[in-house]
Amino acid sequence: MNPLVTVSVPIFRCESFIENCLLSIRNQTYDNIEVILVNDQTPDNSLAIIENFISRHQLSNWKIINLETNSGLSVVRNEGIKNAKGKYIFFVDSDDEILPDAIESLVELSEKTKAEISMGEVQGVKIPSNEKVDVFPIHTKVDFLQGNIQILQELVNGGFAVSSWNKLISVDFLRFNNMYFTKGLYAQDSLHTFEMGLHLETLAFLRKKTYIYYLHQASVIHNRKKIHFDNWITIAQKINDHYSKEKNNERKKLILEYLINFKAVTLQMNWKAQQNEELWKRSYKAYNQLSGLSLSNYFSSAYSTKIKKQDLFYRLPLFVGYKFFRWRFDR
Repeated sequence: MNPLVTVSVPIFRCESFIENCLLSIRNQTYDNIEVILVNDQTPDNSLAIIENFISRHQLSNWKIINLETNSGLSVVRNEGIKNAKGKYIFFVDSDDEILPDAIESLVELSEKTKAEISMGEVQGVKIPSNEKVDVFPIHTKVDFLQGNIQILQELVNGGFAVSSWNKLISVDFLRFNNMYFTKGLYAQDSLHTFEMGLHLETLAFLRKKTYIYYLHQASVIHNRKKIHFDNWITIAQKINDHYSKEKNNERKKLILEYLINFKAVTLQMNWKAQQNEELWKRSYKAYNQLSGLSLSNYFSSAYSTKIKKQDLFYRLPLFVGYKFFRWRFDR
């Protein structure tokens, strides 16, 4: 018997996109699906569109959860996890779509491999040109990862995307490991995927497109502000906490590498988003308070030259670090 899959969709300011998103879910070739739509007190016409869609198509296995107050995406996704009746849960953002055989293909892979998470490839589409682009590629060379160290290594090396959507995730895995999203974070995906990575033992990849990700001016990726940079500081601090508490030396090394990479990447995204010297320096100073390589690590072959450079570049005194960053960024 085909296992039940819960598809969870956040509802907030999505009236321009939500109908196409819902159609893509309804048109799935896999029929054992329940859909949870979490209304985060959307102020637009999204809810009316959804209610009409459910009524028009007589979708008895689709339900709307109305939050009492606007609570943010982390709380919305947690509602999906808490209310899921499926063996698996699949997050879809309300401005995106999934390809017709996405759920069927991922369930088949998960059932075959017993993977705690399975993920496919992403088709990016630029709006309004509709130009297709490759985004969030899977760099991992193998189709199945087994063992926590191997999975953590691939996560550190950027072998797969940290987005929460387009992943078919075992609900039991999430609940058993208390893998809920951290309330109040806008950039919750990177932390949640990292924390799942600390517990994962099996991870499978599907080498075909399953998800359509629309790149438009309303996307968060184009609208990052101070609150997003502050979220990154909070995430870096939480990764640092995991590093401090970790007892296993191999895992400890991988967590530190992930933290170093995270600091470097988010400082670059910070500048690209705002090019605001004050905001960039605020993040740089906060990151400088966190863990980094020791002097002996710089002379150790255990760490790559790339990691050593990343660590050094972002641990210089502030006035030097900013000038050096601008020189590297602008050239």
